[in-house]
Amino acid sequence: MAIMRRRAKKKRWSDLSPRQQKATAGLGIAQVALCVAALADIRRRPAEEIKGSKPIWVALSFVNTLGPLAYLRFGRKR
Repeated sequence: MAIMRRRAKKKRWSDLSPRQQKATAGLGIAQVALCVAALADIRRRPAEEIKGSKPIWVALSFVNTLGPLAYLRFGRKR
């Protein structure tokens, strides 16, 4: 007998509790802040102080939260 799965109803912003709305907004702000910090650092830092290619790090900075974190951790020479 095949088990049929119900599709989860997509939640709307108004369906979320105020606490969930604040948490979602906070995580979104943190993600944007990380991206801006990584892009600003890439822009001001000379190419000799960056491991790899600047254009590749710029592109990777737009990959969710992992891109900026990867750049800030592994992309800069110290």
